[in-house]
Amino acid sequence: QVQLVESGGGLVQAGGSLRLSCAASGRTFSSYNMAWFRQTPGKEREFVALISRSGGRTFYADAVRGRFTISRNNAKNTIDLQMNSLRPEDTAVYYCAADPSGRLEIRSRTSEYDYWGQGTQVTVSS
Repeated sequence: QVQLVESGGGLVQAGGSLRLSCAASGRTFSSYNMAWFRQTPGKEREFVALISRSGGRTFYADAVRGRFTISRNNAKNTIDLQMNSLRPEDTAVYYCAADPSGRLEIRSRTSEYDYWGQGTQVTVSS
């Protein structure tokens, strides 16, 4: 069992930056693949980025590649999402998620993640 708590959301103008953090409880954090998803009202939750257990592998949705960077610190049980060049269409509730399977393939579906945080709101004004 792992508990996830996101922080760092807020209001920013288009072109600005925000850094989201997700703190995880539990002693097995380093065995989990981790990811960020986002959701806007009336839409399905969508994949944003993932990072492997060791941090050596990352993958991004096309919409954010080149602007967002995911990272993790296994000593501190945290993952971050650095978001640059933000656009109004990035406005959403952002969730971190944990996949305990340890599998190496790219896993970008919500059903592949067992644990979720409560979400943090990001609003980008035009």
